[in-house]
Amino acid sequence: MIDKRRDNIAEMLSDCPDIKDGATVLVSGFGDAGVAVRLLQGICDIGVEELTIVSNGAGGGDYGLGALIKRGRVRKMLCTFPRSSNYTIFEDLYVEGKIELETVPQGTLAERLRAGGAGIPAFYTATAYGTPLAEGKETREFEGRTYVMERAIKADLALIHAAKADRWGNLTYSKTARNFNPPMAMAGNTTLAEAREIVDMIDPEEVVTPGIFVDRVMKVDGPFLWSEGGK
Repeated sequence: MIDKRRDNIAEMLSDCPDIKDGATVLVSGFGDAGVAVRLLQGICDIGVEELTIVSNGAGGGDYGLGALIKRGRVRKMLCTFPRSSNYTIFEDLYVEGKIELETVPQGTLAERLRAGGAGIPAFYTATAYGTPLAEGKETREFEGRTYVMERAIKADLALIHAAKADRWGNLTYSKTARNFNPPMAMAGNTTLAEAREIVDMIDPEEVVTPGIFVDRVMKVDGPFLWSEGGK
């Protein structure tokens, strides 16, 4: 089996054709929990542009996703929570017409990602029917209730944060830091994972994301949140 371990950010990002201008990138996390902050910083540093970012939120400060947005690297955000109480960079750029936004209900976002990883092109949901979020989308009635068709999300690149990885790319997560990581890992054409710990082999009964979905893994040291002084 292929040893997917890498020693540093440079090795993680080198010779990866899916890291490119115009790429669609899946960014894990809920708030600061479960965000692949080291990988995000690496993507920011190499200077790719015109990105479409799929994430639960639109960043929360001058780091990670927020740094990408502030530097003008993001063309479009697809997310559930584009606003933050202490962060206005995205909102300012959106008002100025410098960035696009597609708002997606959180459960629908999770299911669109899961569908993308499972090879399901689209599905129907009652969520958002009769609201502006459903405008222009196909609808269909089932058993007297109207549903909206939502398309699966597939991406060029997925950036994942795990609690533990092994040499073959199998991953586990820590509590709520799991959030969007598992479906995003499945929906990326290339999936890069940073992990707090790398072991020789994870017990198969504990694996959450099988290594078949993961291309490269790297160990990262704490702190893991910018609120804890992470960089």
